[in-house]
Amino acid sequence: MRIAIIGQQDFGKAALEAFIARGDTVAGVFCAPEKPGARPDALRVAAEERKITLVQLPSLKTPEAQAALRGLNVDVGVMAYVLQFVPQDFVAIPRHGMIQYHPSLLPRYRGPSSINWPIIRGDTRTGLTIFRPTDGLDEGPVILQKETPIGPDDTLGSVYFDRLFPMGVAALQEAADLVASGRATATVQDESQASYEGWCQSGEARINWHTLIEHTYNLIRGCNPAPGAWTTIGGKRLQIFDARRHLVRTFGQVKGKIGAVTAIGAESIVITGQGGQIEVLKLKHEDGKKMAAAQFCAEAGVTVGTTLGT
Repeated sequence: MRIAIIGQQDFGKAALEAFIARGDTVAGVFCAPEKPGARPDALRVAAEERKITLVQLPSLKTPEAQAALRGLNVDVGVMAYVLQFVPQDFVAIPRHGMIQYHPSLLPRYRGPSSINWPIIRGDTRTGLTIFRPTDGLDEGPVILQKETPIGPDDTLGSVYFDRLFPMGVAALQEAADLVASGRATATVQDESQASYEGWCQSGEARINWHTLIEHTYNLIRGCNPAPGAWTTIGGKRLQIFDARRHLVRTFGQVKGKIGAVTAIGAESIVITGQGGQIEVLKLKHEDGKKMAAAQFCAEAGVTVGTTLGT
């Protein structure tokens, strides 16, 4: 099969490598230009190393983009982590059209932070969708879906890197085979079940220690490693990463006031929340680097009774 990869970063690179490894021809790669000072795009670097035709345009809505894709003469376009808008006159150029990866069970969790939000909301399952791109955001007909559970202690990192990333690369190959062979069926998404979620960024990641401990813990793990759930200490931001939840089922047995550090151990610290405690193993102060929570307390002079979020 002769394909074009449209994407960026590590997922795009992994898709490129997977198609090449099984004998397909990657005729060209489209990726957005890097912003000044940004780390090199892994997909761009991989294409250059393999001397694959590389197209970096600020927009895919131009005649230049269409001409570049038309010149590649590909069977299928594979959209692997695309943030640029891809218009239908571009999508229709490959002989069998294009397929796109989205890391949720569409039509649920359309939008850019579709892995964070199911974890933050306490969902017990998520998955991925390969669909036909349309001008609507993640609204195209579905070719295939794969499901994976969200465990009670899963994080954004474990759900994505351990499961949705490798599953997604394999699903793109499976879907490409289906469309190229004419065996693909496309199912229109049920709009009555649709939901759209915006970015999960700093404003959404702030911890309110007065919410139920389950919600606090879900926020921490749904933002780990990015954007990093955060609170404040001494007026400065403190991001919390690796953590554990400890529920208290009996009224009145939660130690310490809400948001207070109630224990400092050899590896972790314990913070009181509403209905339980959060044991923090890794954190990052805005003036420093990610480190063990106990080490931070020793270096910053944090003691039992210190209250966070103030």
